[in-house]
Amino acid sequence: MNIDERRPLQRLLAFDTSTSSLAVAVMENGILLAERNIHAERNHSAYLVTAIDEALSAAGITKRELDAIAVGVGPGSYTGIRIAVTTAKTMAWALKLPVFGVSSLEALGLGGWAQGTGQDALKLSQSIDQQEQEDTLENEAVSSDEYWIVPLVDARRGQVYTSCFTASQDRMLKRTKQDGIRLMENWSQELADKLSKLDPQNRPSAIWFVGETLPAHEAAANEALLPFGVALYFAQYELEGVWVGLAGTRRVLTGTNDEIHALEPNYTQLAEAEVQAKAKAKLKAQAEAEATASTELNLTDASSHRNG
Repeated sequence: MNIDERRPLQRLLAFDTSTSSLAVAVMENGILLAERNIHAERNHSAYLVTAIDEALSAAGITKRELDAIAVGVGPGSYTGIRIAVTTAKTMAWALKLPVFGVSSLEALGLGGWAQGTGQDALKLSQSIDQQEQEDTLENEAVSSDEYWIVPLVDARRGQVYTSCFTASQDRMLKRTKQDGIRLMENWSQELADKLSKLDPQNRPSAIWFVGETLPAHEAAANEALLPFGVALYFAQYELEGVWVGLAGTRRVLTGTNDEIHALEPNYTQLAEAEVQAKAKAKLKAQAEAEATASTELNLTDASSHRNG
């Protein structure tokens, strides 16, 4: 069963600003009509609305002809995610459209793997069915014709935003790990532990690390995973709209949209500014407590002298 047999016409606007790439796509029943991809060094607030208008114009449709909106909710850039989610909620409310939050890492993993292995977006869209909506979290069972797809977005200080999926030819990804922020060294060891539980014939044919694959990430992965004899591939990849659109199409086909006001970014951690603000507040509180204690001690000493 393909998308066209399951559902009437569905025109979907999808976009993501969680990485350095601004990605916009207009889809119709899982088929790309138009996209705009801009590498704007995370200055996405200046370009997003224009990119959306350009993509809709290229697709030959208006906002009023849309059936749904899909938006990447992260994890990734704190400011970037907020820009996309706020824009999606505003448009959904104004146009009275359902809105669907999608994992930015799923879209990144899907696009990086498709680019690296020559997957066709149309064939992948035709593979979407209701059974594939069921993720296989923590499922260790794989087959040797499957790949592990590990999207990476650098989170600094040796950390990455990441998750893990399985993939096979002309099929959409299946999730095996939740999105999160992890130390790359620990994450590589976790993947190694997962491999160690599998018989050699049941291990994936290759592991693809896609996205922001820095030399330090490669070094950590190689050290932990090469002893298992599984091929490792590292593919630098910038997110593109079509893959956000396919991830969004998958969400739409579940039939369950997000409540507009309840849709939230997946930050996975506090923004650095908030962390610093909390640290400063904690230091200030400690200083005030110490000052209060010192004052009380001085008053006690003064009282003792008077009584003496």
